[in-house]
Amino acid sequence: MERRTVEPRPGWQQTVEAQGLIYPLTRYPDDSLRPYWDESAYYVFSLPEVEALEETVEELHRMCLAAADHIVTAGRFDDLGITDPRVARAVAESWHRRAELPSVYARFDLRYDGTGPAKLLEYNADTPTSLVEAASPQWFWMEERFPGADQWNSLHERLVAAWKKQAHLLPPGSPLHFAHSAADELGEDLMTVAYLKETAEQAGLDTDWISMEEIGWDPLSGRFVDNGLRFIRSIFKLYPWEWLTTDRFAGHVLDTLDNGGGTGSTLWIEPAWKMLLSNKALLAVLWELYPGHPNLLPAYLDGPREPAATTGWVAKPLLGREGEGVTVHEPGTEPVVRDEPCCYQALAPLPAFDGNHVVLGAWVVEDESAGLGIRESAGLVTDEYARFLPHVIL
Repeated sequence: MERRTVEPRPGWQQTVEAQGLIYPLTRYPDDSLRPYWDESAYYVFSLPEVEALEETVEELHRMCLAAADHIVTAGRFDDLGITDPRVARAVAESWHRRAELPSVYARFDLRYDGTGPAKLLEYNADTPTSLVEAASPQWFWMEERFPGADQWNSLHERLVAAWKKQAHLLPPGSPLHFAHSAADELGEDLMTVAYLKETAEQAGLDTDWISMEEIGWDPLSGRFVDNGLRFIRSIFKLYPWEWLTTDRFAGHVLDTLDNGGGTGSTLWIEPAWKMLLSNKALLAVLWELYPGHPNLLPAYLDGPREPAATTGWVAKPLLGREGEGVTVHEPGTEPVVRDEPCCYQALAPLPAFDGNHVVLGAWVVEDESAGLGIRESAGLVTDEYARFLPHVIL
C-alpha cells in the first residue's frame, strides 16, 4: 500500500459529475469549497495484498452473521438499544426468514496500513454511502490514467447480478420503489439511490421513484401508497431502520412489514435484520465471540477495559454516522463511561500517509467482497469533511 501524488486531470470536476458523482466538492465551515473527490493523489496496492484483504473481508462478514445469529438466539436486543418488544420480534423474524428477503450490499470500514492485519472499525450494512464514487468514477479514472491496470472493484456487475438473482423474492406485479430523502441538501442520498435504481433496471426490474416524504398511508386499506395512490409492495430506502421503527409511522411499518412470509404488505430493502449489523454493539459482541482475533479490536459495552484503558480507546454511539458523537481518548486517559449507550473500542489510530489519515471502505455485495473505496481525513475521526481518493492495483 503506497500513496502517490499526481496532477489532477483537466476538467476533472465535470468528468466525475457526468459519471454520477453530483457533489465533487465539500463546503467547509469557512464557506470555502474543497475537493471531496480528490485525484491529486491515489493509492497503489499489489495483487497479493488485495487478495488477502478480500479474504479478510469475507471472513469478517461470516463472523458478523454468526454474531447476528447469537444476538437473536440469546435475545440480546437490549445490548443494541432495541427495547421495544415489537421491534425485537420484527428483527428476529426478519433474521429467521433472511433467505426469503432481498439483501444487497454493505460496507466495512477497516484500519490498514499495508504492514499488518486489517482491523475492523465498524460495519455499515443498512445505509452505506460512498458507493457511487467507489463503483463508477474511480473505475473510469483508472481506465484513463492507468490503461491496462486493475482495481479492487467489481461493484457494478455484482450489484446488477444481485438484483437478478434476488428478483424472484420481490412481490410480482408492482414496481420496486427507490426512496430518497428530499431533506438531503447535499444530494448524497439521491445520488446513491439513483445509482442503485440504475443497477436494478439493468437487471431487468421494474422500478419507480419516490421520496420518503411522499410516502402516504391509506387508512382505508391499511397500506403504504405512493404519490399515484398505488400500494407500495417493495421499496429500497436509505432511511435508517432505527428511524423507521421510531418515527410517527413506526406502528404502520411494523403492522404491515413483509418479512418474507407473505403476510405483510411492504417489503423493505435493506431488511430489518440489518439492524443487527449496523449497530456498534456488534463490535463488542464480535470481540466476545472471537477474543484475540487478529482482525478485531477489543471492544466493550460497559466502558473501556484493559488493554483499551491503557492503549487508549474510542467511544462510539451505537447508532452514530459520519463520525458523529465519536470521541478519541489517548493512552493514559482516565476511563469514563458516557451517559448515552456506546461501544468502547480500543484505540487504533488511523494510519497517516503524507499527514492524511486513511480508512478503507471495503464493500460486500450479497456475501462476497466486491470493491474498495478510500477516504482521507485531517483528524483521527473520518467525518463529513473526508475526501475520497481512487486506487489502483499495479
